[in-house]
Amino acid sequence: MIDAAIAELTPLVGVRQACEAVGEAQARWYRRHRHSPAPARPERSPAPHPRALSPEERAEVLAVLHSEEHVDEAPATVYAKLLDEGRYLASVPTMYRILRAEGEVRERRRQGTHPPAKKPELVANEPNQVWSWDISKLAGPAKWTWFYLFVIIDIYSRYVPGWMLAHTENAELAKELVSEALRRQGIGRDALTLHSDRGSPMTAKPFVFMLADLGVTKSYSRPHTSNDNPYSESAFRTAKYRPDYPDRFGCFEDAHAWCGRFFGWYNDEHRHSGIGFHTPADVHYGRAEAIREKRGIVLSGAYDLHPERFVSKPPQPPALPTAVWINEPKEGSPSTQ
Repeated sequence: MIDAAIAELTPLVGVRQACEAVGEAQARWYRRHRHSPAPARPERSPAPHPRALSPEERAEVLAVLHSEEHVDEAPATVYAKLLDEGRYLASVPTMYRILRAEGEVRERRRQGTHPPAKKPELVANEPNQVWSWDISKLAGPAKWTWFYLFVIIDIYSRYVPGWMLAHTENAELAKELVSEALRRQGIGRDALTLHSDRGSPMTAKPFVFMLADLGVTKSYSRPHTSNDNPYSESAFRTAKYRPDYPDRFGCFEDAHAWCGRFFGWYNDEHRHSGIGFHTPADVHYGRAEAIREKRGIVLSGAYDLHPERFVSKPPQPPALPTAVWINEPKEGSPSTQ
């Protein structure tokens, strides 16, 4: 009976006063009921804060913030404009709380949007179809002094048909380099695509107009996407990892002489893994297939002499590339048709 009375009174007055009302010690009651679940308290609706806005006032604030006049303005700006009109609806923090409750705390101004940059998809099946070019800095004799190395590379053969070292980078130098390389290679109109990043010399109007006059198709990497120009990046890495590449060049003539030696080696001596370990010049000028046949004869002789040393099959020289690309096109895209 005592426990029933305490259980009935507890939701109304609490355990302590219920025990006092029936003459029961509170500690003794707790000992008897230490493993019993606590009685459920009645749900209470939180009382509104005395300074809170009414639902009607909140709706008015939202209506003003959503109005055509203020929809793209920050709450602080709306607050100031309302004061200038002689109106006060709520403080700036209150406006933010109302917007936050509606999930609208974000950039409220209308934002310009730009379509995503198109991914370049270029395919080359032979030399002089796609060239890639870029500019890299070479450290000069003093701090903050640089020389600018312009390099064009054929993505199929990895051959460098033109390079230039300059004290600055600009569109006029780029025009001179590209036009001279096209002349030496004898490339006609509508035969070549020239790919680059979006540096200022590459996108300058004089350079772009020159390409249009020569019938050269231009192609650009996406912004901040270095792997859209992998062949130029790889060539620069090869240069700067050469054993004789210095931390700094003593003068412009020193840097120019080094570049001359490097590109002579790169075109005529460097066995490139991407083209079957042939030199770029042999692939570019059609000598690689005959060299591959000679390599096959050597390997056939080695197999005939010691067939037991070749477990799976007779050895074959590395294959020549059939097609190379910047961003392999998907089936059905214009680049594959």
